[in-house]
Amino acid sequence: MITAEALHEKLKDIQVGSPLCRFTEDACRDLLPTIARIEELKAERNAIILAHNYVAPQILYGVADHTGDSFGLSKVARDSRADVIVFAAVRFMAETAKILNPGKTVLDPNPDGGCSLADGITATDVVRLRGQYPDHTFVCYINTTAAVKAQCDVCVTSSNVYRIIERIENDKIYFLPDRLMGENIINHLRASGIDKDVVVYDGTCYVHEEYQPESVDQVRRNFPGTEVLVHPECQPGVVAKADYVGSTTGMLDHVRASERDSFFLLTECGLTGILQSEFPGKKFVGSCTTCRYMKFNSLENILNTLENPGKKNIITLSAEVQARALRCLEQMFHYAA
Repeated sequence: MITAEALHEKLKDIQVGSPLCRFTEDACRDLLPTIARIEELKAERNAIILAHNYVAPQILYGVADHTGDSFGLSKVARDSRADVIVFAAVRFMAETAKILNPGKTVLDPNPDGGCSLADGITATDVVRLRGQYPDHTFVCYINTTAAVKAQCDVCVTSSNVYRIIERIENDKIYFLPDRLMGENIINHLRASGIDKDVVVYDGTCYVHEEYQPESVDQVRRNFPGTEVLVHPECQPGVVAKADYVGSTTGMLDHVRASERDSFFLLTECGLTGILQSEFPGKKFVGSCTTCRYMKFNSLENILNTLENPGKKNIITLSAEVQARALRCLEQMFHYAA
């Protein structure tokens, strides 16, 4: 059981702009009863908590058994021996855990946690598009519902998207739903000398699409020597100015290995908080953007879900969607190996 002192040690250096991300030792002590009850319920139910890097730090450092990006957490879910998986993130990630673990109970403590990407396309849309592009391999970003994955051929995440697109045998690709990531894929293939016809759906992540190339220029002027780390959901003009492009876990590993001491991250604020905690001697400049959907997660709704899960908290999928979406995810693990 974590102590207030130990929790405060992990959270005290987090300064990402929101008063909700300021942690005194007294504030940490106030969290302990909720954390203790969650830990009791986890033991009773043989449950684990998976938490995406973007959720609140008191979840990441207080109760999460595994933290990471979509791909890493998908692998943890696939290999888990727990009877119950609680996924603190957004709905499509909990659905992904259920696809990979049909015999387990998967709980979403944040059932109203949508995603501008996942909410922007339906299975009906994909069926219609497949009729228009019958020769294309349909590749979906993991930020899609189970029903959409069930209509696609291969799933990708931000950590493996370039590798998988390169390795798919077909030279005709339909990528959905992220238009900006799709444009970055096209630019990557062109720069790598790979000739593929990539058609892109017109969806965006509202967090990442607002970053502008001018912001990178301003940070470089104000903070010379700062490394710029960019998520591939950002627009191509931003990606082109980056020192490093990758997933949240990729960014974390890059900071860990870098000899630089100043960084500008163009992704959701949660990752900046993790890096501030893990590397208090390094500087993280500029502002970050909060994903309202990820921040709907709380210790309280995790506790309530473990104590008394409602119908909306329990992930259920039809047998057909389950089977077809699983094939889509298995193709991701195949190509990413």
